[in-house]
Amino acid sequence: MFAIMITGGFWLWNQVRPQPAAKDQTLFQGVQYQRKVTRSPRPMVVHIVTIDLRQPGLSFLVTPGDPKADQPLKARTTGRFLEEFNLQLAVNGDGFTPWHSSSLLDYYPKASDPVTPLGLSASKGTIYAQDLYNHPVLYLSRNNTARFNSPPGQIYNAISGSPILVLQGNLAVGGKDNPEGQSDDTPAETSQPRTAIGLDKNNRKLIIIVVDGRQPGYSEGATLNELAQMLIDAGAYTGMNLDGGGSSTLVMQGNKGGAVVLNSPIDNHIPGRERNVGNHLGIYAPRLSNP
Repeated sequence: MFAIMITGGFWLWNQVRPQPAAKDQTLFQGVQYQRKVTRSPRPMVVHIVTIDLRQPGLSFLVTPGDPKADQPLKARTTGRFLEEFNLQLAVNGDGFTPWHSSSLLDYYPKASDPVTPLGLSASKGTIYAQDLYNHPVLYLSRNNTARFNSPPGQIYNAISGSPILVLQGNLAVGGKDNPEGQSDDTPAETSQPRTAIGLDKNNRKLIIIVVDGRQPGYSEGATLNELAQMLIDAGAYTGMNLDGGGSSTLVMQGNKGGAVVLNSPIDNHIPGRERNVGNHLGIYAPRLSNP
């Protein structure tokens, strides 16, 4: 009964919650953030991060995992990942298994529960998960050279997704999100919370997009085709879908070191609630100079 009351309260609050203002802000050196807000074709709040891969002092971290374990990752929220590794920015990563969410009391994973990412995953030179379903992969080298599906030298950081959304600057989506078992039910043709990642034509800029969803009147989400077009509009030449639904989360480091959630995640129908997920992509970036 208590869980029903809590969920009902969040539902009522969500019906009257105003959309936020648009924003364009430099978060860290080489890291630009935009929040776009629209009401057509439906209420939508879109978060776009553009990262200059040539920025001195910039580096990446995919969530470390144990290659010797049957399930190499311990689930954690994106905010917890950022705080644990003292990152400046982090976003949720690949789909994972096992996963279910029936209620506030019946869900998996909880914090530190073991899970396995669905695609190839590597952190700082350690490959801890192999590709189960021939997923596309984003590779990031030690010196921030980024490529899709072809590692620039020895594999250093790698994170997978599905499907490819943009190829050579054009839409490349069709069919279902991830028929092999992505950790949330996000059909391609329906409006859902989404996370995507892309590179510009010269592989000099990394683009991250998170779309809030399942929050009527505030942000109802995007289809995969809409997400792909958002990547193109943001300058992506190649891009792929990451885990979506209640997993979609974007966080930054606040002035006191704690995680500040930039989007409005929605786990278990509760706006603002972060989900424990498998892996993540984290960014270390130099702080802005004092004015």
